[in-house]
Amino acid sequence: MRNLKQDMHDIIQCSINAVLPENAVKDALNNPAFMARKGKGKIIVCSIGKAAWRMAKAASDILGNDITGAVVTKYEHSMGDIHGLEIYEAGHPVLDENTIKGTKALLEHVKNLTPDDTVLFLVSGGGSALFELPAQGVTLHDMKDVTSQLLACGADIVEINTIRKHLSSVKGGRFAELCAPAHVFMVVLSDVLGDRLDSIASGPAAPDMSTSDEALSIVKKYDLKLKPELLNILAQETPKTINNVTAVITGSVTALCQAAAEIAMSKGYSPLVLTTTMTCEAREAGSFMASIAREIKTSGRPLNAPCALIAGGETVVHLTGHGMGGRNQEFALSASMGISGLDDVVIASLGSDGTDGPTDAAGGIVDGQTQSILKAKGISIPDVLKENDAYNALKQADALLMTGPTGTNVNDVAIALIA
Repeated sequence: MRNLKQDMHDIIQCSINAVLPENAVKDALNNPAFMARKGKGKIIVCSIGKAAWRMAKAASDILGNDITGAVVTKYEHSMGDIHGLEIYEAGHPVLDENTIKGTKALLEHVKNLTPDDTVLFLVSGGGSALFELPAQGVTLHDMKDVTSQLLACGADIVEINTIRKHLSSVKGGRFAELCAPAHVFMVVLSDVLGDRLDSIASGPAAPDMSTSDEALSIVKKYDLKLKPELLNILAQETPKTINNVTAVITGSVTALCQAAAEIAMSKGYSPLVLTTTMTCEAREAGSFMASIAREIKTSGRPLNAPCALIAGGETVVHLTGHGMGGRNQEFALSASMGISGLDDVVIASLGSDGTDGPTDAAGGIVDGQTQSILKAKGISIPDVLKENDAYNALKQADALLMTGPTGTNVNDVAIALIA
């Protein structure tokens, strides 16, 4: 008899391992474009994002001790000293004072460089919040306020980053300008659907495809409350051409989903990747995933059990309450209603970085008994979702998915196993 939950945990762990940054950095540093620059001048390592420490450590292990630079990552995502590199931890998803401190320290390392020097720019998800120096006239409070407003209204990551870029002195290609005349070799773990370089970490070293008009339209769309000075700054254009950057994308949600599919197949499940661009409301996505699982159980469509449904992307949550949770937890909790009473179905949804929203959970893992467990405790799932309190409900059902920080960040993955 299959142990669905154990299989699920194995698939999750192995698929995360497949997109860890160490292998990504190793592959990238064998790129001919980087190899051609080795030995010409200094190598300055600048690493930002949730996977920044592990990417920087991999670079240090490969390149040896002849490097300098800085790392800016999320709190509790650093794992110790790295020779030659300064390590900073800062706030995510809302930036804080340490964000500014770490960014300023990193910028000191790229001053007065020559055309022979190379800035090895290691970028992973979370870089938008972790790498920031507000533009002149913009305060830290302004940046925190507008980020909080965007997160609360359900804006997608491209929209959020469009605003961030136009209020920043390092995003939207401006970091690359600060590095000139040195060459920037950028290694990217993508957390943006479609892998748009101008959106990943808000594009510090990429020509900006967004415009001031688009930024202002986002303000209007979500009725953001911004002071007039910020509206004037949003009207200023970002760089549209960058000539000193080579970029390599080495990991993405597509690779994560493919790895999950391969591991599921090795365990005897027929895999089906439904999408790698999931962007809808989290609870609706969970309900839809559950409906497909139920269809498979009752009719054998669109494929026969045993099988695995896989969906990657990044859903959104519109806040209507004051509870605790994240998009993956809402996905899982919503899905539990759709598979209630079904035997041999398990659904999990998780953030590949191991932290879902402002919680210590990666997401949730539910089965056909989850809803009845909560009902017996007097907990109504619709009421919980209205209050955005998925974390505490899943905790009551022993259905939180806890991985700890994984060291990578390539969006989210949701998996349904049907035996």
